[in-house]
Amino acid sequence: MKQKLSIVKIGGNVIENKTELTNFLSLFSKIKGPKILVHGGGKLATNFAKRLGITSKLVGGRRITDADSLEIITMTYAGLVNKNIVAQLQANNCNAIGLSGADGNAIKAHKRPVKEIDFGFVGDVDSVDATTITNLVKVNLTPVFCALTHDGNGQLLNTNADTIASEISIGMSSDYDTTLYYCFEKKGVLMDIADEDSVVKHINPASYQQLLSDKIIADGMLPKLENCFHALNANVNKVCIGDTSMLNPSSTLFTTITL
Repeated sequence: MKQKLSIVKIGGNVIENKTELTNFLSLFSKIKGPKILVHGGGKLATNFAKRLGITSKLVGGRRITDADSLEIITMTYAGLVNKNIVAQLQANNCNAIGLSGADGNAIKAHKRPVKEIDFGFVGDVDSVDATTITNLVKVNLTPVFCALTHDGNGQLLNTNADTIASEISIGMSSDYDTTLYYCFEKKGVLMDIADEDSVVKHINPASYQQLLSDKIIADGMLPKLENCFHALNANVNKVCIGDTSMLNPSSTLFTTITL
């Protein structure tokens, strides 16, 4: 029987709210068994860029990562955000280690090809070195990955944190019973966006198609759900979507996605 492994991705709304982040890291630290945390920090990076007089470029909500932006992202994601999270986890008796995809050659990617839009130094994941990550987990370290990968030729690449969490979950699923958690500002997938408690508690492929047809799942939820089913189809056990309270063992108000 495989050991259970929890992979948790937190969004910018958690990172930017000190109280919310403190509460989340306390809950995360109490998860039993091995665990991995993945984070971004896009809003903070945008704020730092503005303070430095650098204009952040977004197309359809997606960041264009030019050379100046990549410097800001690297400083913010791998520096300020990552190390603050690691320090707070240590305060919660969780022995964390902060990483980018370049560390230990853990996550390799390629620069996204230019089609209609040139996204700049944005990476699409090619491979996850599950052996490296497993070696850390086996010595009771908790990896904390920021949303940076590398191409193997010295180039760092800004990479979607949801995708990184999904790919790590897939990479680790050969050796572990993996559950992927996406923590964001809502309690889960909502039937009615105006009703915070209208959570769809379970989604499978059939109900997913119905929710798409009814346009319940649309806009920003689409890529998140695509990542969920990509992970499930690649041997991840289940995916949960909700706010940080879903990490509380007594919580029931969140969305669970299975095949």
